[in-house]
Amino acid sequence: MTVPAIDESPAKYIVRHGAMRILGEFAALAGAAFARGDRVIVRTDRGQELGDVLCPATPEAVSHLPDPSHGDILRHLTDDDRRREAQIREKGRGQFETAGRLVAEHKLAMQLVDVEPLFGGERIVFYFLAEKRVDFRELVKDLARELQTRIELRQIGVRDEAKLKADYGDCGKPVCCNTHMTVMPPVSMRMAKLQKSTLDPSKISGRCGRLKCCLRFEQDVYEEFQQQLPPVGSRVVTRKGQGRVLAQEILARRLLVEFEDGRRLPVALDEVLTKL
Repeated sequence: MTVPAIDESPAKYIVRHGAMRILGEFAALAGAAFARGDRVIVRTDRGQELGDVLCPATPEAVSHLPDPSHGDILRHLTDDDRRREAQIREKGRGQFETAGRLVAEHKLAMQLVDVEPLFGGERIVFYFLAEKRVDFRELVKDLARELQTRIELRQIGVRDEAKLKADYGDCGKPVCCNTHMTVMPPVSMRMAKLQKSTLDPSKISGRCGRLKCCLRFEQDVYEEFQQQLPPVGSRVVTRKGQGRVLAQEILARRLLVEFEDGRRLPVALDEVLTKL
């Protein structure tokens, strides 16, 4: 009788970690199990970090991660870990002030945005904005000397700044960039025009000052529905007669048609018999 082989490979989970909310595939220690929402300590290529378990790392879930990190889940967060987390957060304020002072002393054209001390103390990451490339080699040396640890400086864009610092959007919900988004999709004014959004920059801009990411989320549906509608300027035959398309109501899948007798009426897509 053949005994079936036992799969002894460790369970794997999708874990969100780091200030930039990186998503990765992490292996649990033998016999350990985790549930969605569990706070954990993970080991990444940067060092020990805090993380949040999102779900088991099924092939389907991993396929949705564009560039996943990898590592191990060391343990659930303990009470001692929580106390250490609070201490690190408090210490980070002083580290941020130190970095700001040194940036001013070196007269560098850069704006510090945030500081991320790793839980294991392996390094401190500073995020900054700058219009141009900045030579911060001397700054790193001074920071390492004062803070007595490895220093990493990362230049980011304004959308990344929102991912780090923003809280709620105009919709009243947490901003997408620091909740579920893993990549920043390109958003263009053409999308706003197609969706008939107001072109007032203050209404269609997010917390980062750039066009809202939600315009990109809805774009595929608008494009699909628009392809089903006769274009503006074309002539159509409808159940109400023959006329010219003046405008499209894309989501409603309706047209505004000017008929030969001068009437201007809304026409549903299923009322269009043919396009001339």
